[in-house]
Amino acid sequence: MTSVRIDKWLWAARFFKTRALAQKACDLGRVHSNGIQAKPAREVRLGDMLLIKNEGGEFNVEILLLSEMRGPAAVAQTLFRETEASREARQKLAAEFAPLPERRPSKRDRRRIIQFRSER
Repeated sequence: MTSVRIDKWLWAARFFKTRALAQKACDLGRVHSNGIQAKPAREVRLGDMLLIKNEGGEFNVEILLLSEMRGPAAVAQTLFRETEASREARQKLAAEFAPLPERRPSKRDRRRIIQFRSER
């Protein structure tokens, strides 16, 4: 196999849950292949650079292996290599958000939250 459709590869690499979502992302311009906006039927080859925007963030990856079949997550991670700049940017963005609370709110905490929201 020398090339594969980009929507199939994105689905096999687990960037999108379904192939239909991968196609929609391509149609909406959220996937770029080697700097060019990719359509779902675009063929990708080994060494191609992809810019993928999804709910997980913005990924800049290099294709290492081709696959049309979706497999386990461990296998999917071997299909690509994310650039260091992309990884650092996603981690930096994740650090900006508020950390998760240490515990669930108590009854008293919930009452205060409800009171705070109703004051607006």
